[in-house]
Amino acid sequence: MRILRRILVVAAVFVVVATAVGTGVYRWQRPMILTGTGYAAHNDCAVTEIGGRLDAASDLPANPIKSYLRYGSDGSAETTGSLLGVLAKQKAWYTKGFGCTLADARPRLGPASTVSADGNPFTHAPAPKSSAKLDAALGRAFGKGLSASDAAALGTRAVVVVKDGKLVAERYAKGFDATTPQLGWSMSKSATALITGMLVQQGKVTLDDHGLRPEWKKDGRADITVEQLLRMTSGLEWDETYDLGTPITQMLYGESDMGAYVAGRPAEHKPGTVQEYSSGSTTLLCSVLAQRTGLGADLPRQTLFRALGLSSAVLEPDAAGTPVCSSYLWATPRDWATIGQFALQNGKWHGKQLLPEDWMKRSLEVEPVDKTDDPGYGMTWRVNVLPDGSMRWPELPKDTYYASGHDGQKVIVLPSQDLVVVRMGFTPDADDEASEVALVEEVIGAGAR
Repeated sequence: MRILRRILVVAAVFVVVATAVGTGVYRWQRPMILTGTGYAAHNDCAVTEIGGRLDAASDLPANPIKSYLRYGSDGSAETTGSLLGVLAKQKAWYTKGFGCTLADARPRLGPASTVSADGNPFTHAPAPKSSAKLDAALGRAFGKGLSASDAAALGTRAVVVVKDGKLVAERYAKGFDATTPQLGWSMSKSATALITGMLVQQGKVTLDDHGLRPEWKKDGRADITVEQLLRMTSGLEWDETYDLGTPITQMLYGESDMGAYVAGRPAEHKPGTVQEYSSGSTTLLCSVLAQRTGLGADLPRQTLFRALGLSSAVLEPDAAGTPVCSSYLWATPRDWATIGQFALQNGKWHGKQLLPEDWMKRSLEVEPVDKTDDPGYGMTWRVNVLPDGSMRWPELPKDTYYASGHDGQKVIVLPSQDLVVVRMGFTPDADDEASEVALVEEVIGAGAR
């Protein structure tokens, strides 16, 4: 998901050409440039209003067009992104409890339910005093021993370790602390699976539900199930490549109703036969769940957030009120650890079974398909033992599974160790995964006590 770098390297060339040739070239490249201005507007709004930081530019990867982007707020709840302050304007609107939404005008999202931290064992826990071995492991995760440039490229911003249900170690980069929400990107998908599981437990939806959209009634898309959307085996035509004119780019930066856009994609494969990674599938699912429950943008707050006491969590919606469940969940690293602990406990929280008892087992089962672009992908969680019997991470226990997001976001769960490790950062280029595996391996070796 090298979104700005991939698209805007090309777009930068056209900025120069458009200046020289005129508006015709600009109109041709406007969809690509809108991706950049939309990303910049949303990023500036969210980093400032949700993350509470004043360095939004540090979350924009280096690219040739970066110096041409103009973005910022006029002091209101509106943030505008543009090219040279004039072209391809995009607006992001902040709503308390719901974060930032790209839209031409302020979206009407309704009230955001209050979420208390009560019941969350990590929110107000004192900073843990970790062992020397754990401190050393966390130090290396932040680049200790690397050159200054390599440590900066690694870009670790937070590590949280939970062992036996207790917070045993944490560390944060300068400018971040235990109260700073961070964007999980595609880890949002794993949280969405937990929301879905809660609704299944409540009898409001089943994994076999189909006929999910009215426009599918007359064709094979009506056979697509809730489970297939979670497993990304819907068969809907999709391209997760971040480039001009691809579905993922259009969904995030060109559609006010993302669910409707994804639902309008044609069928490419028979449902259940091909697995194709698709952020559209998860966001479409949330549009279905938001409508069926009548909760709209408040869906995450009235389910997972309230139940676990995720008081920092914000899942940003589109202009139609659909939570963008593929990508836009913000939470403190401690709250991300809470999500991992909830999964580790198989959905049992303070004595209440909030997920079906077999939910996580089913989530970690990788169903056979004719073709996949993501081996080891279950119902939004990735597993360590791949379908061919090989291990993704041989250094770690076989039962390891994890949620993963762009730029090095991880919630890694190890049931046999009763361990959850969260790593968050901004890592566009470095091999963060090797560092994450080494961190978990060292945490296990340190006894995490």
